[in-house]
Amino acid sequence: MVKARIQSLFEKKDHQVFDEALVPSFKTLMNMKKNVPYLKNIKFHQTALNAGDVKSSFKGRGIEFEEVRPYYFSDDIRDIDWRVTARKNQPYTKLYALEKDQNVYVWLDLSENMYFGTKKCLKSVTAAKVAALVGWFTLSYKNRFGLAIYTGSKTYLFEARSGQEYFLSLLKEIEKKSIENLDVKQKGEKPEASLKLFEQKAGKNSILFLIGNFDLDNQKLIKEMSLLMRQREVYITQIADALEVLPPPEGNYLAEFLSQKVLVSNTGSDFEKMYQNYFENKHQALKDLALKYGGQYRLIRSDLPIAEQLNPL
Repeated sequence: MVKARIQSLFEKKDHQVFDEALVPSFKTLMNMKKNVPYLKNIKFHQTALNAGDVKSSFKGRGIEFEEVRPYYFSDDIRDIDWRVTARKNQPYTKLYALEKDQNVYVWLDLSENMYFGTKKCLKSVTAAKVAALVGWFTLSYKNRFGLAIYTGSKTYLFEARSGQEYFLSLLKEIEKKSIENLDVKQKGEKPEASLKLFEQKAGKNSILFLIGNFDLDNQKLIKEMSLLMRQREVYITQIADALEVLPPPEGNYLAEFLSQKVLVSNTGSDFEKMYQNYFENKHQALKDLALKYGGQYRLIRSDLPIAEQLNPL
């Protein structure tokens, strides 16, 4: 039924009509630029290698002192502020504003699990919008943006480059892959294998954004994410549907996944508490993983405006 729905969209005269609940259009991804101000309070800590022509919000070893913050495992010990460390009785490091550009890479999950939604839009649509927003933010500081699109069967890698023309071509790739995967059950490449390819493409001096649905029962995936966070600055954005945060109203519900059906009954407050605690624990576990290895975590619900969920970060 979903496949027939999306096919009917492209029988339109101009082939430019989209159901925004199912597919993020190129125009929609372009319009995410207006939300860039909501990301202005992000502070990055990575060191860049290549010179740029503007002062960036990204921070690392440079020529202008910016601030002091708690020491991260991967920080250069030469930047430790020993006076603050002695006063606070824990290690602190100095940050410097860079006049250099950065490579920023996004790993975008468009695998089968992301094609789910009960309100407003599919999780894949929200993930694509967040990826576009990170890209626009990157361009606003004249940094280089790269992308990896994971479909479940293959990872499409695009190197980091500067310039709006190249970035717009990546937005078109996101739109294209979103359409292709809409009603296709694609398997073959594990997410941990995709992240491994992503790691090799991004290099060691890049800032990484991981956007998608992360299965904490997959120990190989957790291991790969942990390695990434140990070696680089990583921002994890978990996309959740409303049904993965709040229980449905009281009643009986028939759920189906991978040809397996189960009857779920919301019998009242006890069930609702158990239901909500289950998902809160899953989200908290991913947040704890990020904190353990020096990463950053953000939960974004697909049924709420993205900008309202980004401020403050």
